[in-house]
Amino acid sequence: MTEQEPGRRPDGTRLAGGPGLLLVWLYGVMVVGAVSRSVYQIATEFDRAPLAYSLSAIAGVVYGFITYTLVRGGERARRAALVCCAAELVGVLTVGTWTLVDPSAFPDATVWSDYGMGYLFIPVLLPLTALYWLRRARAA
Repeated sequence: MTEQEPGRRPDGTRLAGGPGLLLVWLYGVMVVGAVSRSVYQIATEFDRAPLAYSLSAIAGVVYGFITYTLVRGGERARRAALVCCAAELVGVLTVGTWTLVDPSAFPDATVWSDYGMGYLFIPVLLPLTALYWLRRARAA
């Protein structure tokens, strides 16, 4: 019996292969965008909008974990990514709706404000796409 190569599922395919590679790239870009923005804002203006800046930092951590699981591959990583992408989608929909219903709650935008409008709606489209890909990539 041979040991499975890291990042490969039992059927020999990778989560980060094909369209999954585009997801890894997009999540990587979102990690850089969300983390760098939130670190700067937390370090310089935290008292202005602590909730918004904290939510952006959380989004960056979630994006980082999803990126890691997609690169790592395997069934456990796929399931972890599914859970995180579902949580991300709930977060985007919750914060997106909250920012529309009560804009005064967020004196400054988050990554997920207005469903990610400041990021070309990638924050709402990315988890939907990832959930589809991860469900499709389920091990046989």
